[in-house]
Amino acid sequence: MTTHVRRTLDPDEVRGLLQRPAGPLARVEVVPRTGSTNLDVTCDLRADATSWPDRSLLVADHQASGRGRRDRVWQTPPGTAVTCSFVVRLRMAPELYGWLPLLAGLGAVTAVRATAGVAASLKWPNDVLVPAATPLEGWGPHRKVGGILTELVTLADGATAAVVGIGLNVLQTQDELPVPSATSLELAGARHVDRLAVLVGLVEALEAIESRWDAAGGSVVESGLADDVAAVTSTIGTSVAVDLPGGDVLAGVAERLDDDGALVVRPPEGDPVRVLAGDVRHLRTTA
Repeated sequence: MTTHVRRTLDPDEVRGLLQRPAGPLARVEVVPRTGSTNLDVTCDLRADATSWPDRSLLVADHQASGRGRRDRVWQTPPGTAVTCSFVVRLRMAPELYGWLPLLAGLGAVTAVRATAGVAASLKWPNDVLVPAATPLEGWGPHRKVGGILTELVTLADGATAAVVGIGLNVLQTQDELPVPSATSLELAGARHVDRLAVLVGLVEALEAIESRWDAAGGSVVESGLADDVAAVTSTIGTSVAVDLPGGDVLAGVAERLDDDGALVVRPPEGDPVRVLAGDVRHLRTTA
């Protein structure tokens, strides 16, 4: 297999494509290296609420200490991944914040499908998956190609900003992957793909999602986005085991997403259970 060229992201080129007036974003910054883009942005916002306006973006050419949910480490070799954080000022009810990683996941899935031609899907609530040749326990016939970490920051004026960190593996080879459950777009069969194309596709997809959301007055259901998220979520219809925050394990079939983005799981006995947080393991797809 031919490895794609690992070229450095050019800050002027990225800004010229994505920042206003040519692009949709209010501010775009590209740094050669940082520990965590989410950490950088959240610290900036706490110090100065105006530092990152609505619809702004920080991109790291190399992120050395990326973070996932529950403070897990997201490791990527230099020149192989898209690692960035978006800032969005929230105009939605707090009880709907559970949709944020799902909407970001929809954007990531859309971008991967459009730019890499790979049949990506979403594992609830924040993992981007692509098909794999052999099943893996807890992941089924998929591997993880990306992840999303959403953090909320209360600003000095009382408003709330969401910092949405997204990492997508693009060019890693097999020996560069940290765990057996990980993969990259190149390993998944992507052709003629590079990091800049994936980044631009990601911004375009997220901008379209936010515009639809705004046009519907912040309603995920009325905008049709709830249906779109459900359509790309491979967890739905799958037998799962959910590791809950308190240590319990919920087993059953993932039936649907609730109105607030919660995962509804039907156990073998009893009523369906709403899951607001937890690590999902895919066991098998139901008939």
